[in-house]
Amino acid sequence: MILCCGEALIDFIPTPDGEGYQPCPGGSILNIAVGLGRMQVPVGFLSRLSTDIFGDQLVDHLVTNGVTLDYCPRVDGQTTLAFVKLSQDDNAEPEYAFYAEGAVDREMQVSNLPDVIDNVQALHFGSISLLLEPGATALETLMLRESRQKVISLDPNVRPTLIHDLTAYRARFEKWLAAVDILRLSKVDFDYIYPDTDFEAMLPGWFDEGLSMVILTLGEDGAVGYLPDGTTAEAQPPKITVADTVGAGDTFFSAALVYLYERGLLDSARQIAGMGQKNLSECLAFAVKAAAINCTRKGANPPTRSEMDFML
Repeated sequence: MILCCGEALIDFIPTPDGEGYQPCPGGSILNIAVGLGRMQVPVGFLSRLSTDIFGDQLVDHLVTNGVTLDYCPRVDGQTTLAFVKLSQDDNAEPEYAFYAEGAVDREMQVSNLPDVIDNVQALHFGSISLLLEPGATALETLMLRESRQKVISLDPNVRPTLIHDLTAYRARFEKWLAAVDILRLSKVDFDYIYPDTDFEAMLPGWFDEGLSMVILTLGEDGAVGYLPDGTTAEAQPPKITVADTVGAGDTFFSAALVYLYERGLLDSARQIAGMGQKNLSECLAFAVKAAAINCTRKGANPPTRSEMDFML
């Protein structure tokens, strides 16, 4: 099983007439869990969900999409909310305004972590849940505790409005890299964290830290993947009519994890590092197609296995 650790929130998406907002289950970690569940991969969610009406909506969404909640207690309190601003440019990143003060997922403590995590091959982390305290420290503690015992994946999914000290964030990001096996970064994220820096110049140091696979996503230009032995591969997305790009990166990464899981490559970091060019290329191609399907409809809406099989 893959365990997704982090935020579940309600995205308020603008209605087509621009006169209001529609509440939709969201959050990068939730989106990845749903993407895995829709592809029929065993997946669980680790967080805390509110007992409020939005928490009920999140639970229903997760369970309906095949996500188990054994590590996800219900807690009295509020749910994190996010308001989304879509750009007129179909390929531009959406903007978010987060309301998480006192929210139950954000308030997770180290003492709330399970002592033992059973039947899990990989843990996924990222996004705002690694930014907002005290939950960020709790999840970082879990990441470091399970590192090198289970495969760890990370998608920072940077939200600049929540980062008040870039130097401190960069230092913390580099601390995570020492514990992580699979890293996905968007070009937008990398340029924010390391402005005026060549991406490929960073790779030798990252691989020396222990990374087994790095993926750089390029929006409408697809993705590039890298392995420690110098193997690289690229994938281009199919031509589509874009509805919006909400959840595209999450859908991409969930599909990449699906590919690795189905081929038994999530059993160890060594297997990931040694997957070879063919598997790396196929993994990226599978992931960009999933992201493309997501972008043909509004909001974060990853494809099902049958939709992927039909497109393939």
